[in-house]
Amino acid sequence: MTGTTSAGGLHLPRYHREDAALRTPVGFPDYRSTALRAPLRTPVDLPHRLTEVTGPVLGEDRVLPHDADLTLRSGGEAVGQRILVHGRVLDSDGRPVPGALVEVWQANSAGRYRHVGDSFPGPLDPHFDGLGRVVTDSLGRYEFMTVKPGAYPWGNHHNAWRPAHIHFSLFGRAFTQRLVTQMYFPDDPLFGQDPIFNAMPAAARHRAISRFSLERTQDNWALAFEWDIVLRGSDQTPFETDDDGDVA
Repeated sequence: MTGTTSAGGLHLPRYHREDAALRTPVGFPDYRSTALRAPLRTPVDLPHRLTEVTGPVLGEDRVLPHDADLTLRSGGEAVGQRILVHGRVLDSDGRPVPGALVEVWQANSAGRYRHVGDSFPGPLDPHFDGLGRVVTDSLGRYEFMTVKPGAYPWGNHHNAWRPAHIHFSLFGRAFTQRLVTQMYFPDDPLFGQDPIFNAMPAAARHRAISRFSLERTQDNWALAFEWDIVLRGSDQTPFETDDDGDVA
């Protein structure tokens, strides 16, 4: 990591790009909708300056402890296998990133999102909205209690099903600093036919897959899966955003 200093004395971080062969392309022919959103021209780099990195920020009092428990909504318990998803947010040197806003969204245990655009006939769960958020602690740690999402069809190709996954969004010092990614589960049988997963270079795919953690599994209550998110560098987590905006 390198950095520059603005006129106001603020140190602005700059990260070296990872190996181009390990970067996920924004346009991938087998993932059909990327043809509609991939840029047709070379993106213009707009570095973050004083205005972007000093605000607005999210006050810690706006994120409450119950926001991290997706299994309790509307006065009841969600249906499905309870899981504890936990890990750390790290920078390119392996240092923890404290104070990062981590948000998640996911389908329910039947593979359906609570969204007007989801017409999959899987049942809706009145006690599961699929949304959660938490702020990383001083050691960069985050933790969510949720249910394991189900697979669902998505119409990209014949008999297309998405593997079980959880969407992650990370905000840094300001709302202009955002990264989006997906966490998968180990040994999913749908990996081989999913263009979104396979858009990632083969050497980087393992970074998007969580690890089952018997140590953190809660007896008679919830399985546990560990997943660290690395923002930059040689071990960077594959992100859906293709820029140099940093969260650290």
